[in-house]
Amino acid sequence: MTRSSIEAVVFDWAGTMIDFGCRAPVVALRDVFADAGVEISEAEARADMGKAKKDHIRSLLAMPRVADLWRARHGAASTEADVDRLHDAVEPMMRAAARECARLIPGAAELAADLRARGVGIGSSTGYTRAMMADILPLAAEQGYAPDVVVCAGETAAGRPSPLMMWKALVELGAWPARACVKVDDAVVGIAEGLEVGAWTVGLSASGNGVGLDAESLAALPVEERAARVEASAKALREAGAHYVVESVADLGPVLADIEARIARGERP
Repeated sequence: MTRSSIEAVVFDWAGTMIDFGCRAPVVALRDVFADAGVEISEAEARADMGKAKKDHIRSLLAMPRVADLWRARHGAASTEADVDRLHDAVEPMMRAAARECARLIPGAAELAADLRARGVGIGSSTGYTRAMMADILPLAAEQGYAPDVVVCAGETAAGRPSPLMMWKALVELGAWPARACVKVDDAVVGIAEGLEVGAWTVGLSASGNGVGLDAESLAALPVEERAARVEASAKALREAGAHYVVESVADLGPVLADIEARIARGERP
């Protein structure tokens, strides 16, 4: 089998390789805010998806509507102590929700096996903490997906959209140059991460946060509505700078083949 010209592919987790629709974080965030007396919408919970969960909570509390509700309920603006408290509360909720949403997205295991057979390093970065990933990692491995490197929120000085998590993954993989590596993500901040690194970037428009429906619900939509929702998600990823956009990891084969050919010709992202 011919060795690939791609040195490494770094995948996101929820909405990219597991949890079609990226449902787990929404469930956990809405529950923890409700417990604090503030109801947030699904759209609000999804607005900053892909960030480290502490940064995500901080962004939610800064939204004008949520900030007003917080002040009305608690008598004062939120503080960093509130961010810490909510993050401590969301971690076990996230772990439970993630465990329930740990099914691999179709095509994920097969793609990873093909990449590994052709000498490509397989890394991953996530907005989940190591504790949130504790149950996911063995469940994913049982289904055939075990990346060589897992970088979690809190393990670098800054999370996405900074490049630090992907850089850490590439360092641990020993993969270079970055222009021969690929970032695959369903979230805008993940595309930004890959661009900051100097890698090729591929956005996933249907399986992740941009649409936010599990596979069955997405398939049940009328054809025109499905197309419109997926296109809106794809547009956001393209506007974020993604070099390629496909619907899900199952569609990555031809894209990676094209990237391989471009790398072999000496092209850069």
